Amino acid sequence: MIKIRKGTKKDLAKVLELIKELADYEGGLDEVLISERDLEEYGFCENPLYFLLVAESDNNVVGLAIYFIHFSTWKGKCLYLEDLIVSNKFRRKGIGTMLFETLIKIAHKKSMKRIMWQVLHWNKSAINFYKKYNANISNSWLNGKMTDLEIKNYLR
Repeated sequence: MIKIRKGTKKDLAKVLELIKELADYEGGLDEVLISERDLEEYGFCENPLYFLLVAESDNNVVGLAIYFIHFSTWKGKCLYLEDLIVSNKFRRKGIGTMLFETLIKIAHKKSMKRIMWQVLHWNKSAINFYKKYNANISNSWLNGKMTDLEIKNYLR
C-alpha cells in the first residue's frame, strides 16, 4: 500500500538518501552539496523555497517529488518539478505515476499555467514516462547555468 503525502522534517534523512541515489544513477554523486540541514532550512521556513511530496510504503519513504512555484513572464504562475525520484527497489510499481498525478492535481487546484521539468536526453524511461501524459519534450530550448564558482570568478 503506497500513500502519497506532504513531506515533513522527519523525512529529510531519507529524502537526502533518495537525492543521492538519483545523483549516483545520473553520474553526479560527487556534485551533491546539499545537506539535511539545508533541506530543513530551505523547505521548512516561513517562505519555503521548495515543497515536498513523499511516497510512503510501510512507514518508509520510497519516493518523492520536490517542486517549487516558478514565474513565467509569458504565462504567470507555474509549477516547476525539480525532481521526481522513486527508489530503485520500488520502481515499476506505479509510484512515479502517483506522485506525478498528485502534482497535476496540485497545479490544477492552484491555477498553475503549466508544469515544467527537465529530463536528461539519454533517460529514455523518464522521457517515455512523461510522454504518457502527452507532455511536450522540447529539443529547441538549451539549458543555461552558472555555478557558484563561475559566479565568484566573474565577480573577481
